[in-house]
Amino acid sequence: MMFADRDYERVDDDDFDEKQRPNVTVVNWSDKDYSVVTIISKDRPKLLFDTVCTLTDMQYVVFHANIDAEGPQAYQEYYIRHIDGSPVKSDAERQRVIQCLEAAIERRVSEGLKLELCTTDRVGLLSNVTRIFRENSLTVTRAEVTTKGDKAVNTFYVSGASGYLVDSKTIESIRQAIGNTILKVKGTPDELKSTHQDSPTRSLFSGLFKSRSFVNFGLVKSYS
Repeated sequence: MMFADRDYERVDDDDFDEKQRPNVTVVNWSDKDYSVVTIISKDRPKLLFDTVCTLTDMQYVVFHANIDAEGPQAYQEYYIRHIDGSPVKSDAERQRVIQCLEAAIERRVSEGLKLELCTTDRVGLLSNVTRIFRENSLTVTRAEVTTKGDKAVNTFYVSGASGYLVDSKTIESIRQAIGNTILKVKGTPDELKSTHQDSPTRSLFSGLFKSRSFVNFGLVKSYS
């Protein structure tokens, strides 16, 4: 195998929302000599990339696939074989495929960009801050609100529209509205999208793959 076990470790159960768990099944079609991998999960950027790369790293040939990325849920179906033309050969191998795909999908899931607000507590502070987030098209995925004496120490996890990364221009706008000195960005660079990057249109290359099948696209190889 070309991958390390640690690359496919699953997210800690205590830190992962059970509703976000992908549903992965692997079924053999013995009369066809291939296995069908079905994945139902929350849609997100780079989902198709992570899935196909995982199967490729595990030395499977993907010779056909169906992708449906309509709405918040993504449906992926892959027809796979070993390089020698054989399907998944055992229950242990089947579980390994499931676990690796689950881990690949889960590990990129993020609660969002972490913002910390520390200022003098006052009436209406929380509602004003969340209003500014909303006006800038941000979604608060999680919040921790505490008060220490006369100080409000609040932590917000925010994401952009449809769960995409927050661009730096939006963050600067929010910091100017709330106050640069009291709102700190704690997220990693991977969670903050540069304004020089192209805005994502849809995850799963939806411009090409909305409710349609594809063959022989990049890493997806034809098999004969």
